[in-house]
Amino acid sequence: MPQSQISGKTYHEATKHSYLSVQIDPNYVDASTQPSPFKVYPKFYRRVKLNLNNPVHSFISLTSAITLEKVYKDGPYKLRVNPSAGALYPTEVYVQVRGIEGMVNGIYHLEVENNCLTLIYELIDDGLENYIIPGKCINGFIFLISCVYYRSSWKYQNRSIRYCFLDSGHHLGAVAASAFLHNRDIQLIFDFDKLALNSDLGFENKEFITACAVSGEIQDKKIRRLRLKVPFVSGTDYFESNQFIEDAYQATTLKKSRQQKLEYPQFDFDQDKFYQTVWDRRSIRRFRKESISQEDYLYVVQQIEQSIPTENYEEIEIYSVVHRVEGMTPGLYKGTYLVKTGNFSEKTGYLCINQAIAKDSAVTLFFVSDYLNYQTAMQIAGFLGQRLYLTSNYLGIQCSGIGAYYDDETQELLETNKDVLYGMVIGI
Repeated sequence: MPQSQISGKTYHEATKHSYLSVQIDPNYVDASTQPSPFKVYPKFYRRVKLNLNNPVHSFISLTSAITLEKVYKDGPYKLRVNPSAGALYPTEVYVQVRGIEGMVNGIYHLEVENNCLTLIYELIDDGLENYIIPGKCINGFIFLISCVYYRSSWKYQNRSIRYCFLDSGHHLGAVAASAFLHNRDIQLIFDFDKLALNSDLGFENKEFITACAVSGEIQDKKIRRLRLKVPFVSGTDYFESNQFIEDAYQATTLKKSRQQKLEYPQFDFDQDKFYQTVWDRRSIRRFRKESISQEDYLYVVQQIEQSIPTENYEEIEIYSVVHRVEGMTPGLYKGTYLVKTGNFSEKTGYLCINQAIAKDSAVTLFFVSDYLNYQTAMQIAGFLGQRLYLTSNYLGIQCSGIGAYYDDETQELLETNKDVLYGMVIGI
């Protein structure tokens, strides 16, 4: 069957967890074999050191900045503004800059470890617009998110296709947060010629574009495709291919997403407090089993229900299993509608592969969708996940994403036949 006729549901189904599958394959790996989490171009490429006192530099840097370094027995972990499954960080960011004073018009790779931009391609009359929004020219920025999938598949094997897409969505959320702090609008674009762009950016089969975000003035002007191919540079120090992931990416790239009218969210966050929240965001690993206020919970719900600035869309329904919210009946909610009452904390703990945070939290949330484009749906789930992280942390509430759960049994609890894309927890 042609790739374009294989649905994302096929790949989602093939990566489901069950109690039996987890017992058969507990998925232990040798940490010393982890591939490099940073992509670096050769030293002779021109670089721009990012200065946080420069608003343009700060805008770009804050999309991906390292915020904390932890040292474990197997080495250092550099945590970033965006969370990542297993702290493996498969996502990379490329930025096209056009018409920005003091910067060469070109495509840059954001070198996260050294906080600099590496100029990998200088523009003349060509650019990324031809692949993304043909017939238009962006004076400003085009952010490309890509996945170096082996960083994730090294540990999570086939299921890492989920984590790559979720991580991409989180990274888009980090771009959106930086845009808010720098008073810039962004538009997310998921449907474009990713396969041609992968080829012209020299990614071979080792990296793939998942989405982009544009910020700037859109003009009617024809821009041609890149006149030269970008030389190949690997994002890991070694690589093992995974045909399942490569096929899943190809198939889900060729599907069209649902469409909606472009609307921008309206947030009322205090900028200084939100800036500190972006820097301090962490994934919680233990809750104290304390309640959160109903006012705070409803504020969180209100923020994650705000518009997503994109025309390519897949609707995400959010179910909340409320364990400890003052003034709210424990039970399963869809939005603010009570579906069924009950204390489901032990059940959600079991469903999330016996992770204590799923039963000790104030609320355990599950994101579900009946999508056309699986790749877009998973990224929007990750994007909403980043919103949930930042809104919760802004209020002093802890948060964590949960990518591993028993899929079919979770659907049974939620009483839905739609795919469960993501789990998250908030609490104190």
